[in-house]
Amino acid sequence: MESRPGFHSLEESRAASLAVDGSLPEWLTGSLVRNGPGAFSLSEGNSVNHWFDGMAMCYRFTFDPGNEAGGSVDGSEDAVHYRNRFLETDAYEAAQAGEFNGGFATGSTTLRERLKTLFTEPYDNTNIIVERVGDRYLALTESPRAVVVDPDTLAVDGHFQYDGSEPAGQLACAHLKRDPSTGTLFNVETEFGRTSEYHVHALTNGGQRRHIASVETDAPAYMHSFALTPHYVVLTEFPLRVDPLAFFKPGQQAPFIEQFEWQPDRGTRVVVVDRSSGELVADPLTDALFGFHHVNAFERDAGTELVLDLETIPDATAITDLSLDSLRNGDMNAVAGRLERFTIDIGGVTGTARYDTEEATIDREMLYNEGTALPTVSPARWCQPHRYVYAMSMDQPATEWATGVMKYDTETGDVVEFQRGGDYFGEPVFVPQGGAAEDSGVVLTVALDVDADRSRLLVLDGERFDERARVDLPHPAPFDFHGRYFPELKAKANE
Repeated sequence: MESRPGFHSLEESRAASLAVDGSLPEWLTGSLVRNGPGAFSLSEGNSVNHWFDGMAMCYRFTFDPGNEAGGSVDGSEDAVHYRNRFLETDAYEAAQAGEFNGGFATGSTTLRERLKTLFTEPYDNTNIIVERVGDRYLALTESPRAVVVDPDTLAVDGHFQYDGSEPAGQLACAHLKRDPSTGTLFNVETEFGRTSEYHVHALTNGGQRRHIASVETDAPAYMHSFALTPHYVVLTEFPLRVDPLAFFKPGQQAPFIEQFEWQPDRGTRVVVVDRSSGELVADPLTDALFGFHHVNAFERDAGTELVLDLETIPDATAITDLSLDSLRNGDMNAVAGRLERFTIDIGGVTGTARYDTEEATIDREMLYNEGTALPTVSPARWCQPHRYVYAMSMDQPATEWATGVMKYDTETGDVVEFQRGGDYFGEPVFVPQGGAAEDSGVVLTVALDVDADRSRLLVLDGERFDERARVDLPHPAPFDFHGRYFPELKAKANE
């Protein structure tokens, strides 16, 4: 069943220079690289069961104001050079050969067999995001094994996995966090064992890995992302847990993620780690909740107070509700989240050893509860106070995919929506121009036009939140996950 728009397979790969309707800002000369599931039907009639298990496909949009690289495109003064391509990973090749053994929520395996796979042949269907690490562009998922992607051709150029002596895990957060002031990237990996641990590490601009801290846990939680401030790494340990001892004995056959158990009585533990010393600063508890994406985090009051914006979902039914059957039947409640703000008083002074975890407190404030998905902020505001959050605009309860994108003002609570140029919208990515105003720049989003049977890239003005330009793609792209704008990836003369 692939009739519902956006949850279809896209078989073709294309490379083309596309005309722009409207005008691009002269300063917009980099590339947007998006990643997500491109095919759900595999060879010999096989298919995956879950949105997260679709075969990874990357999309590159390279902006060419003035059309300097490629000459005139249908009379347009501007052009966007477009390419899409499957990542031809080991998982993709196995799927093509009819040997796909399951992923996040497809297929059945014992915990013991899954652990063996995580140790020996980590999963490489890296369909979440593409991130630059040093001089490499890595496609990522929740496996410690990343795929190296050629940023020009989108071809797979090998694998990357840490093989040094510092602590490492069998699962990783899919989202790295970058400190914009230093360029350093951070991530968290989970190591399963009789004593399980979360390992926090940093990656320098040169790609060198440095261990920061290890935090013990009696039952590892599912964590898709985490938060970062100038002095701290913040883990949100949701009560979707797995018994680590189950990995070492035969167990019930089930998809991997279904072997995690929702345990709301545990509450949600927020773990704060000092980036410099590795010290556990605070670990206050709040009520049970679940979420995939941390929007941003920053510090107040000389670093003694942390503010964390998180898109929350009441419980972890979101995992199974994101099955393709549910989504194609119009059950979109698992996609629609709420913006909440968590304020953590760490009970100490930044840069000293005078932390007392017993004094730490956490407060919660609902910012917006009418439906969001895949929220982002300007990368210029990462680790700093932000005013604006951009997100897909969902209904509550949700019976269809996002019909627009929104701009939320955290200071006033005002919301501006954009709903033209397509029927269904994807993640909005803000690209800063570098002006004094936080919203000086553009918002990039891909919309699906059902009647036209194609997707289009929309370029919105960041301040006014209206359309500046649009570009029709040669096909309807499936709903994907995340994108990054890379200013260094420029248009070339042969495109």
